[in-house]
Amino acid sequence: MKLLIVDDSALIRSRVARILSDPRLNNIQLLGMAKNGREAIMMFLQHMPELVTMDITMPEMDGIECTEKMIEIRPDCNILVISALSDKATALKALKKGARGFLYKPFSDEDLIAAFLEFTS
Repeated sequence: MKLLIVDDSALIRSRVARILSDPRLNNIQLLGMAKNGREAIMMFLQHMPELVTMDITMPEMDGIECTEKMIEIRPDCNILVISALSDKATALKALKKGARGFLYKPFSDEDLIAAFLEFTS
């Protein structure tokens, strides 16, 4: 399964990428990392990943709009929103736009691994 990481925080991008070294996730291949929604759409069109981790609050294009555009392009894409915005309305909005999961920051390594395993099993 091909993965695109989308987050404006270099720390979060690196952390998600590092977690992929867990042997339980050996079927996930990192395609790239984007720091905003516009960059994410360009990479998405180029690589057509099956799995995307998506931040909500980013410059240039937020994660809600980016999720909507990705689902229009590839409706079967699995988008896992990872956001510090922990209000239920934000989570519901992301899910209505096509996201298939929501993980709140801060998250543990095990939380993210469990979320990935749901998509790959």
